[in-house]
Amino acid sequence: MLGLQFSVFLTYIGGIILIFLLGKMFLWPLKLMLKLVVSSLIGGVLILLVNVAAAAFGLLLIPLNILTAVIIGVLGVPGVVLLLIIFLL
Repeated sequence: MLGLQFSVFLTYIGGIILIFLLGKMFLWPLKLMLKLVVSSLIGGVLILLVNVAAAAFGLLLIPLNILTAVIIGVLGVPGVVLLLIIFLL
């Protein structure tokens, strides 16, 4: 009888570990997507500020589209600097 209770206990422990591992496995891509979205939003605000400052001085504006959002989302603030360098050349 004790062996049956011990096997049930081990089954519960195994189930809890499995749920924990599956949770971590599904949470990792969500964290990555959240990081990309937050980075894209910060970069979008930076491009907006750069465009406002550039318009005041009559300089070239950086378009805010899917390509620039992806570059900013992947690279972050250095992506904004990269886009500034590309569009100023």
